[in-house]
Amino acid sequence: MQLIPVTGKLFRVLCLCCLLMGYTAAVKAQWYDVTRYGAVGDSTTDNTKAIQKAIDACAVTGGKVYFPAGKYLSATIYLKSNVTLHIAAGATILGHTDTKQYPYQDAGIRFYGDEWARQSLVFCKDQQNVGIEGSGTIDGQGAAFVITTSKKPDRYRNRPYLLWFVNCKNVKVRNVTLRNSAFWMQHYLGCEFVWIEGLHIWNHSNKNNDMMDIDGCRNVHISGITGDSDDDGITVKSTSPRITENVTISDCIISSHCNALKLGTESTGGFRNIVVSNCVIKPSAQLTTIYGKPAGNSGISLEMVDGGIMENITINNIVINGPQVPLFIRLGNRARPYMQGAPAPPPGRARNIHLSDITATGADETGCSISGIAKAPLENVSLEHIYIETKAAANVSLHAPVVEKETEYPEATMFGSLPAYGFFIRYVKDVRLSDITLRSPAAETRPGIVVHNTTQFTLNGLDIQTSAATPAAMYISNSNNGVITNSRNAYPVKRRLLQDDASANIKADATAQ
Repeated sequence: MQLIPVTGKLFRVLCLCCLLMGYTAAVKAQWYDVTRYGAVGDSTTDNTKAIQKAIDACAVTGGKVYFPAGKYLSATIYLKSNVTLHIAAGATILGHTDTKQYPYQDAGIRFYGDEWARQSLVFCKDQQNVGIEGSGTIDGQGAAFVITTSKKPDRYRNRPYLLWFVNCKNVKVRNVTLRNSAFWMQHYLGCEFVWIEGLHIWNHSNKNNDMMDIDGCRNVHISGITGDSDDDGITVKSTSPRITENVTISDCIISSHCNALKLGTESTGGFRNIVVSNCVIKPSAQLTTIYGKPAGNSGISLEMVDGGIMENITINNIVINGPQVPLFIRLGNRARPYMQGAPAPPPGRARNIHLSDITATGADETGCSISGIAKAPLENVSLEHIYIETKAAANVSLHAPVVEKETEYPEATMFGSLPAYGFFIRYVKDVRLSDITLRSPAAETRPGIVVHNTTQFTLNGLDIQTSAATPAAMYISNSNNGVITNSRNAYPVKRRLLQDDASANIKADATAQ
């Protein structure tokens, strides 16, 4: 046998080949197929232990836990650092239907609900570089968790989340389909650097079926979601003193029987630096409801009622079709402590809120409201390039008081049919409306805009449909320091602006006379 002399160059090539072979083997070793750990995708075998074995093995090297096609029944599994669950097309993780199979978890963060919301199908706490991906499905079989009481908080107990991430960093949930949670679909609590992308969500199997809840998190990116839920849709919360901040939400199609896009209601820490853009809100495909209405209660609700701050909120390029109330902005004073023994929070502060380029059709007769309270007005609010089409309301008195309901749960319909069919504005400091078009397919007798107990306001370029029975296109009461310009197309109303004697320093050009 002839020996080939090994030159320096050949030696380096051989070494490189060996390294590549080792690298390829290492890459393959980072995929952990759950079936090799005993999982059986027959929809009846309990795979909890087998899946956890695969996760534990994967956590040693980092990598992906692979679910091939099949239906894998499981109870709580614990996701660990540097592990991604990869659910292939045709694969489904089925949540166990026995609530006793879901151990109670300690989140390690005190938050409103921590005494009863303590279970999850996928639980991940204090981990980093974790994720869920693939073209498969996670189905919680939530309808199996029957509620036997209406008493609070007992009615919330023993219904697991589908996904629960707590105090984690670098979380990525992408492209999977999520279905039928027994409670909220996803709860991200106190996490940092979160990417939620390309999800398909259906959540109509139980009460409290929120689509997702971002709670006390920082640096969150949500995009490409197509979701339909019985309860709230994409929801930003603050159930603890941790503020939710630096959040982008874009390119989503959302349906909800309640509130499609919502900040609140819990606001202990508050919300800061939130941007929402390029989204469509449409009626749910599920016509029967547990809560709310088939087309939804509200399109966008910004609610601040348990203290905290809400500032630097920008929402633009939104199409809203169907919900009762397209836009609802509320600063109230429910003042609910986030945990037992905590002091009641003082009224919060809401400022720097900007909405633009919104088209809303199919709304009912309620009207939109932008309302603070006397002790805590909203500050620096602007709306521009807005088109709203609503149903007409009958027998609504312009001068009947709108009960303030300062301490009540915030809901877009909480005030009943408002004295304005477009926007009812109360307790706001520095509010600006520009290029607003308001329409109703029937004869509307209410003004389009009512401004009450407000200081420093600007109304510019308003196009308000009226009828011969409308007292005025705009009504200003007990407000001051306002400017009204460039109003148009208020015919056939006899006057465009009506102002009470308590209002002062209101400047209106000829178009508002």
